[in-house]
Amino acid sequence: MPADVRRNAKRSPALAASTVKRVATQLLAELGLADAELSVLLTDDATIHRLNLEWRKQDKPTDVLAFPIDERAGRAAHERKTGGRDVVLGDVAISLDTAARQARSRKRDLMSEVRFLLAHGVLHLIGFDHGTPREKKEMVALTRRLVRASSTKAPPARRARKATRRSPA
Repeated sequence: MPADVRRNAKRSPALAASTVKRVATQLLAELGLADAELSVLLTDDATIHRLNLEWRKQDKPTDVLAFPIDERAGRAAHERKTGGRDVVLGDVAISLDTAARQARSRKRDLMSEVRFLLAHGVLHLIGFDHGTPREKKEMVALTRRLVRASSTKAPPARRARKATRRSPA
């Protein structure tokens, strides 16, 4: 299963894990990593605050955290468009509380904000960063491309023709 999405945010804004899973699958496919494994945690500010303090020594909640397993393997699979078979990218944690506040301030819906945060987090998993102006420019451009690609609606599924029952001859 390429993307596994779990929700652990009982009092946070509603957002279906299945919707985020669909977006995550689209993001991975756009990156040429359709078979790579990704874990996503939809959580609240308290949990992401603890994670941020433990792993980044930042004593505050944040919007998204990325925990790569092997950035080089993910980046190599992405660059070669190998499909990411046998590549475990890592984990992305998103605070639905922070995402909802940011969405309101940016005048967009929660799913649009989560899509952006997920794209950002996945890029971190495959080794992209925004520490320098050049890196930031590249990462922003890639994030926007991923958001656009995962925002397009899939074409409607073809309806199966109704089987007609033939009478025996």
